[in-house]
Amino acid sequence: MPTHAWIAAVSLALVALPARARPDLRVAERAPSSLPRSVPERECSHRSIAGRCLPAPRCAVDEFDLDGMCVALQMSLPDDIPADVSTNAHVDRAGRLVVYEHIPRRPDLPGEYDRYTYPVPPWHGHTVTSGYDLDRPDALQRRGAELSAVGHGGVDLPQERGTPVTVVALRGQVGDADVAYAGPLFGTTVVLRHVVREGGTMRTYLALHGHLDAIAPGLSRGQSVPAGTLIGFVGDTGAVGLVHLHYETRLVRTSADPMRVENGIDLIGQSVSVPCDPRNVLPLAPAG
Repeated sequence: MPTHAWIAAVSLALVALPARARPDLRVAERAPSSLPRSVPERECSHRSIAGRCLPAPRCAVDEFDLDGMCVALQMSLPDDIPADVSTNAHVDRAGRLVVYEHIPRRPDLPGEYDRYTYPVPPWHGHTVTSGYDLDRPDALQRRGAELSAVGHGGVDLPQERGTPVTVVALRGQVGDADVAYAGPLFGTTVVLRHVVREGGTMRTYLALHGHLDAIAPGLSRGQSVPAGTLIGFVGDTGAVGLVHLHYETRLVRTSADPMRVENGIDLIGQSVSVPCDPRNVLPLAPAG
């Protein structure tokens, strides 16, 4: 993306934030007046937007904390950006402004999560406990006390530990999915590659299945997995005490080949893939 276009996108994202959530970058550069004069400057090198001292961020300046993982920021993003990709921003827990691309839900699709089919059956009649919010204003993105990051790029599906997790064919999918990665990411994770026909265009999506108790025996990278194939079991790895399936879909950039990316964390870097509201690609649940 050209530099001037990126700056314009950031400006529009900030203007869209509610006044109370819009970061005042000037305040972030001032020393908070409540600090005792005896506190050395180096001990307060990280401040919130309100000027409050924060502990040093866990991740480097060119990384942001995504559910406990340090992911490289791509401030100079590739040019192969479809028209439905949007830009948003939030202030992370270290008080830094994070700008990212994502694909919000198409307005012609149902907003109710229960209208869709997922890799696990509904829990007591419902499907999602925490939804996709990367398209929402900063102040409305999730910031639970037990969470290490800001914002949620997927959906959390409650189920009992050990519940089978099976492959869901995405809407418009061509052929079977392939295993792009199986290993540690969001806890124990299986990532599938799906090729989808959207209009006259073929697109590649990744589907992440995170916090698994275990991966299905014999499942390996490169394996073809038809719809209904067992790929793992619900658990809480990487989210101890919160048993659920984290399900996330991401559009792969045309310049990237996920089957050549061996490191799981690189698959979710914005130079490779862009988070997408899962409702854009999940099949609708059968009526009744």
